[in-house]
Amino acid sequence: MQQPARIAIDLGAESCRVSLLRWLGAKPAIEVVHRIPNGPIHRGDSLLWPLDAILAGLEDGLRKAALRAPEGIASIAVDGWGVDYVRLGPDGKPLREPFCYRDERTVAAKQAADRLAPPFDLYQRTGALPHRINTVYQLLADCAGPDAEIVSRAPWVMFPEYVLYWLSGRRVAEYTNASHTGLVSLRTGGWDADLFRLLDLPLEAAPPIVRAGTILGRLQGPLAKLDAFRETQIIAPAAHDTASAIAAIPAGLHSAAYISSGTWSLVGTLVSAPVTTRHAFNAGCTNLGAAAGGLLFHSLINSMWVLKQCMDGWAAQGRSWTIENLIQKSAACNAAAGVLDMDAEALMLDSGMPERINRELARRGFSPISDVAGNEPLFARTIFESLAIRYAAAMANLGKMLGRKLERIHMIGGATRNKLLVELTEQHTGLPVVIGETESSTVGNFAVQLAAGEDEGTPLSPEAVLHWAKLLCEK
Repeated sequence: MQQPARIAIDLGAESCRVSLLRWLGAKPAIEVVHRIPNGPIHRGDSLLWPLDAILAGLEDGLRKAALRAPEGIASIAVDGWGVDYVRLGPDGKPLREPFCYRDERTVAAKQAADRLAPPFDLYQRTGALPHRINTVYQLLADCAGPDAEIVSRAPWVMFPEYVLYWLSGRRVAEYTNASHTGLVSLRTGGWDADLFRLLDLPLEAAPPIVRAGTILGRLQGPLAKLDAFRETQIIAPAAHDTASAIAAIPAGLHSAAYISSGTWSLVGTLVSAPVTTRHAFNAGCTNLGAAAGGLLFHSLINSMWVLKQCMDGWAAQGRSWTIENLIQKSAACNAAAGVLDMDAEALMLDSGMPERINRELARRGFSPISDVAGNEPLFARTIFESLAIRYAAAMANLGKMLGRKLERIHMIGGATRNKLLVELTEQHTGLPVVIGETESSTVGNFAVQLAAGEDEGTPLSPEAVLHWAKLLCEK
């Protein structure tokens, strides 16, 4: 009898994917059955996520997966980007479209919070780098909005866990994702009740925290009537897509680092205890819960967002490029136009990116790039070179902070298709790069589902997750 299939939903800031794992004898086969274009939308002065469109696309994908798996589907799990959340009304439905973390409303909120909870104090308390996009500052921004009286006290749930809630009816916060909010105590692993009180945030609005691999219950709603979904369990994986992505690396990380590159790049490694020194704080490093224990200690670096914004702007002017062609042409450029500060605030905002890049180049003493047809590869080369240099700086800092010799880099995510960026990374870091899975969050999602199915009700074993990651990554 054929083993039942499993589904992984991976929510990305640029696309959302529904993937199906089926068994061909003893071998697993993973297929992306549905892909939904995604991106924040402007409504007035706000930058929001099109929640209804995302859910409609996910339902289409789940129905496609059900048709392809007559053997039945054992489980569904959801991972995605962190920090954003959905507010719920008394009927359990969304109060409004959720804000995107890039919305500028958090600028004032963070300034106000810094007076109550100085950034370094908050860092030592929670381990999360106090970036203005963090959930804590978004929740505070809700308190200053026009409908603050209603919204600020409404229950909330992180974005991937909202999809789990939509599927199961159970509202939770999975630990890896909760650890990125800036509101979880490093000491207890639970919500920091004193911090909630200090910032006047209602603790009762926060969902209960569960560990990765928690089975939330049976699939609910109309989809449950489909034959393939009659026995389907909903599982909380490592809901933060980075934690899922790192769970997909089929090797130990004691002497290795990872670069998970997509909209953002994360450069770091696995540690057994939090690192909250002044050096780590100044280097822009954060501590994120890992799927099966320990912490992911890494720098958060603005990445392919910059290029994607350029490409969107060029396409609107009739200068469309495929990423493959742009990489190929940029490799032929003799050199970059200069080195960007990839962490510059201006490069984290949307629209007008070529102009923002030129202002940043000028600020650093470089000549601007004329934004005309034919110069697009030079923009791309400048971004790739700047990223590789930033990776090298992050790697050097990592080794110093941990007192650990790092001998190789595991690169996962979208950058694995970018041969030029891989070569530049090896050149600037002086380390070999091991190419991992492009859809690494999906693979890690499945690894956690399979490990959770072995010993229900017990904490995930790192050995079990690694075992499944190795099997899923076999070619």
